[in-house]
Amino acid sequence: MTEEKKSLKRTLIGKVVSDKRAKTVTVLVERRVKHELYGKIVARSSKYHAHDEKGEYKLGDTIEITESRPISKTKNWVATRLVEKAAVV
Repeated sequence: MTEEKKSLKRTLIGKVVSDKRAKTVTVLVERRVKHELYGKIVARSSKYHAHDEKGEYKLGDTIEITESRPISKTKNWVATRLVEKAAVV
């Protein structure tokens, strides 16, 4: 069989807002939802701690994170790939 198996794990794309912890990055994921009452599109955001074994992702990078088993008290996500490198100022 040459068919790829669809992963059941959730993946999200967000921006690295902190890389100060050892082997961990904090990722801000923004989503746009319609307000229930007023119908206006509003931005909602969540922060996730993701495991970064090699410490390769830096502040401002856009990365993809994948759900995994709990790694620590707050870490249930693993950084899987770099989507876009941070712009050098």
